[in-house]
Amino acid sequence: MTSTGTDPQQPRREPVFGACIPVLRIFDVAKAREFYCGFLGFEVLFEDRFEPGLPLYMGIARAGLTLHLTEHHGDACPGATVFVPVTGLRLLHRELSDRNYAYNRPGLEDLPWGLQVEVHDPFGNRLRFCEAPGD
Repeated sequence: MTSTGTDPQQPRREPVFGACIPVLRIFDVAKAREFYCGFLGFEVLFEDRFEPGLPLYMGIARAGLTLHLTEHHGDACPGATVFVPVTGLRLLHRELSDRNYAYNRPGLEDLPWGLQVEVHDPFGNRLRFCEAPGD
């Protein structure tokens, strides 16, 4: 049995969660790579297909954020929103702006909960990068 860390004889009273990894639906691998790797700067962690010609399931990561992208119809629905807390949002915004990506020119939004940059992927998913006041 898992312990609380203070007394190995006592059972854990609450579950411990790991990092959340959003799974986002994609329909075109080349467009997904262009957007997530080319524009947003993610690196591919792994790619998985049951066999050649079947849908792709891919893990990507950047600076502590991991996402899974899937072509499998049963894994996720297009149109999801992922809220990502970030420190250094102005740096990210400048980086994205400097890339001059033709399909996405995000602005900075000053909202009651923080400064936010929202990007839309080619498949209808949204990523909201937000820096809380004081971060």
